[in-house]
Amino acid sequence: MQAGVIAVQGDVAEHAAAVEHAAAAHGEPAEVVEVRDAGIVPDCDVLLMPGGESTTISRLIRQEGIDEEIREHVASGKPVLATCAGLIVCSRDAKDDRVDPLGLVDVSVDRNAFGRQKDSFEAKVPVTGLDDPFHAVFIRAPLIDEVGAGVEVLATVDDRPVAVRDGPVVATAFHPELTDDPRIHDLAFFPEREVVA
Repeated sequence: MQAGVIAVQGDVAEHAAAVEHAAAAHGEPAEVVEVRDAGIVPDCDVLLMPGGESTTISRLIRQEGIDEEIREHVASGKPVLATCAGLIVCSRDAKDDRVDPLGLVDVSVDRNAFGRQKDSFEAKVPVTGLDDPFHAVFIRAPLIDEVGAGVEVLATVDDRPVAVRDGPVVATAFHPELTDDPRIHDLAFFPEREVVA
């Protein structure tokens, strides 16, 4: 399996380790490549859209021509895991003119709605498809404030969606790569198989 991490800005090394762990649990080798230029995404089986600064990520993937390749990846049914800022970039509506959303997830998102850096928090979150709650790390997390009819809500905090699935895209408001638990990556990339911890 070739996993591409959109590496124009964000948590790249942590996602690489998490996808390698998830693939190994299924007996599959994973080659992780960093995507900074056009031409790499078409060769990827799965994509990771990490956290970082959504305005910067949006600008750079458009500037490098990666945005259309990501859309084609999803249109062909290939999985994407988008976390925090990646959720914002993949949304239908980022509610911010500085972000050109990819429209891959039928949600609207309020950037930094859970607060600033000082308001970051961690919580045990029950997630559909996982037997035990997931230890979620929220850092300047966005709020999913509107969910389209075809979107499955996978997890909530205080009755607010924090993880969703829209077709082959799983998107979270939290950072699963900042834990030693690869189950969110597993859920995103191996949805037809039992999640292995």
